[in-house]
Amino acid sequence: MAIRRFKQIDVFGGRRYRGNPVAVVMDAEGLSSAEMQQFARWTNLSETTFLLPPSSPDPDYRVRIFTPAHELPFAGHPTLGTCHAWLDAGNRPNSPTQIIQECGAGLIPISRKGGLAFASPPLLRSGEVEAALVEQLVEVLRIDRDQIMDTQWVDNGPGWVGVLLKDADAVLAVEPDFSGYTNPEELNIGLVGPYADGSDCAFEVRAIFNDEYGQTVEDPVTGSLNASVAEWLISTARANAPYISSQGTLVGREGRVQVDQDTDGTVWVGGDTFTCINGKVEI
Repeated sequence: MAIRRFKQIDVFGGRRYRGNPVAVVMDAEGLSSAEMQQFARWTNLSETTFLLPPSSPDPDYRVRIFTPAHELPFAGHPTLGTCHAWLDAGNRPNSPTQIIQECGAGLIPISRKGGLAFASPPLLRSGEVEAALVEQLVEVLRIDRDQIMDTQWVDNGPGWVGVLLKDADAVLAVEPDFSGYTNPEELNIGLVGPYADGSDCAFEVRAIFNDEYGQTVEDPVTGSLNASVAEWLISTARANAPYISSQGTLVGREGRVQVDQDTDGTVWVGGDTFTCINGKVEI
């Protein structure tokens, strides 16, 4: 075992302790995948990350991202939280305006303009959701079929399927139940519904999934989902960037996710980040 620097970062909260925490092990060299997975299971956060030297000169650092159950190629709030921790530790990026993160999904640009924001990675799966799965979504969400305005695969790593409801109130009213879900695989659902014009936030977002034990879990604030949903909503003219999404309302958080888009079409997802725990761990 070795003593390693450790930080816990709050991400996407409009103020400290209102977002989604990520645990960051700063000096992860020498740890096996099994040791990383065990530590991530112990922290019991939605994600724990492990910082490593990059495998080539182009990226600034490499990160591995673990849930309590498995490794992810990419996730949004761990990306911003890890970048914040890396900078907070005194590291200097190759570029003054951009950090390049290496992860399982490839190289992810992170902008420093007005706060940290990551460039939405390419979708691994998009397009129409199968009719049979839509029917299962109806059962899991315990809503009528006509309440669903649209569905779309919006998978940029975690496996999200997007479900658009009429409005934010409809999203907040959903009480999901996975007990009738018959597919053995985990189902990661991204709910989204618009707020009325003139509201502080444009959309309410919820990230709901069943874990490896079949339990219903709701993620407080989810960068990857907001990124892929933003691409879907913008491409179908349902949203215009920049806008702000709200998430975590029903789990006692105040997530605020800032979405913007470059003239070249790149979608950027950002939010506030705060160091909340700064210390060392023995792994």
